[in-house]
Amino acid sequence: MDALLSIITFIPLLAAVIMALFLRGDDEAAQMNAKWLALIATSASFVLSLFVLFGFDPSNTDFQFVEEAQWLMGLTYKMGVDGISVLFVMLTTFLMPLVILACWDVTHRVKEYMCAFLILETLMLGVFCALDLVLFYLFFEAGLIPMFLIIGIWGGKERIYAAFKFFLYTFIGSVLMLVAMIAMYVDAGTTDIPSLLNHTFRSNDAWFFGIYIPAGFQLMLWLAFFASFAVKMPMWPVHTWLPDAHVQAPTAGSVVLAAILLKMGGYGFLRFSLPMFPVASEIMAPFVLWLSAIAIVYTSLVALAQSDMKKLIAYSSVAHMGYVTAGIFAANQQGVDGAIFQMLSHGFISGALFLIVGVIYDRMHTREIDAYGGLINRMPAYAAIFMLFTMANVGLPGTSGFVGEFLTLVGMFQANTWVALVACTGVILSAAYALWLYRRVVLGDLIKESLKGISDMTRREKWIFAPLVAMTILLGVYPALVTDRIGPTVAALLADVETAQAAHSPTVTVAAAAQSE
Repeated sequence: MDALLSIITFIPLLAAVIMALFLRGDDEAAQMNAKWLALIATSASFVLSLFVLFGFDPSNTDFQFVEEAQWLMGLTYKMGVDGISVLFVMLTTFLMPLVILACWDVTHRVKEYMCAFLILETLMLGVFCALDLVLFYLFFEAGLIPMFLIIGIWGGKERIYAAFKFFLYTFIGSVLMLVAMIAMYVDAGTTDIPSLLNHTFRSNDAWFFGIYIPAGFQLMLWLAFFASFAVKMPMWPVHTWLPDAHVQAPTAGSVVLAAILLKMGGYGFLRFSLPMFPVASEIMAPFVLWLSAIAIVYTSLVALAQSDMKKLIAYSSVAHMGYVTAGIFAANQQGVDGAIFQMLSHGFISGALFLIVGVIYDRMHTREIDAYGGLINRMPAYAAIFMLFTMANVGLPGTSGFVGEFLTLVGMFQANTWVALVACTGVILSAAYALWLYRRVVLGDLIKESLKGISDMTRREKWIFAPLVAMTILLGVYPALVTDRIGPTVAALLADVETAQAAHSPTVTVAAAAQSE
């Protein structure tokens, strides 16, 4: 089907439009209609995305399922996926029906709530499928709006502060990226991403207001994109918006934020920073590697000091994203494979952890760790699922969390032994805060009177967790499901990067000059 990616992308938006125009009233029947329409639309996108996954040829490193049409003002609407982006499309379509199911108990402005998530899914899918700079930027920036509303309307007591902090941090970084995109268009004469991947941006050294800038133009572009993607990940020290956003967001909002939205930063590094600015990436790699190592250790220590479950998991997410950025800028097969695997694995694990917090928050209306204890006595099914995802978050062999962390650490070791050594301490620290959380919430005697009437997970809640459990274990024991699909694309990307970096190397230039003489 020629327009399969567009259909997958815009089905949720179409459902949101139908919901907004034709669903009337706010009684229980209207609310159920909105929920069912959202579930059907997100499920339809997932089913259709399976055709993309099974029809995708991993050995072909070019973009596949490409769609192209003239758009407004001479701009091109172009969509396509490669071995990297196809898995992020699958992650998005896989998780969104579960997110809708997690919203089933919402009763406040249900139609608008469902519309916000449906629109957000379209915009997230657009980011991973866009093959034009302008199209990518529109999807990337527009995604701020529904998430801003989800936090600001359905969030906690400090929701307005958290929503504006989230919006301003991510928007300011993205403005710099827009300036860089304009400069890229002026230099290359096109906004077509595949063409830009084959374009060599100037990497000669320059002086700017008396400041020496190695790989001048390319480094300036790299820094502008870095400002946007580093905030989106988020990387330390521009991560402070994330804990506030997670704490104030509703459960479903936290799941989407951690499982999908954060991955846009890592995807941006892989789609733009590394392949389009390879010389600047090589120059800045030590900086990013050390920044990532600091993030892993620092945010893990901060997680140990948290009293709010959501905040602890939010800081854990920042630490795990440190492995991702380090793996990407290690710029070797194991590092990049591990970074992509870690992003996908983190999508399942972090999404599940925020849902786990949501289960008991719905019953007790508090996220304070001290308010719980001994839940295993009343909630055995909950305790078992919580244990599985705690172990996966720690990186226990046999779970997907182990594969991603192991590969990124191997990649880091090849790039910088000291960075790998520092990052390894994050594995120990993650075990400390994750097991501490589990011990305080689940184990021990059931002493608190308020918990003695708490009920175990419902059938709906168990069905939500079942696919997440299956994927976490499946990818842990059979990681080739991911690595076989991304391997050829990553290898081709790294070969192009190494060629560009070698061409810029002074030793290569001198050798070439001597040979010509």
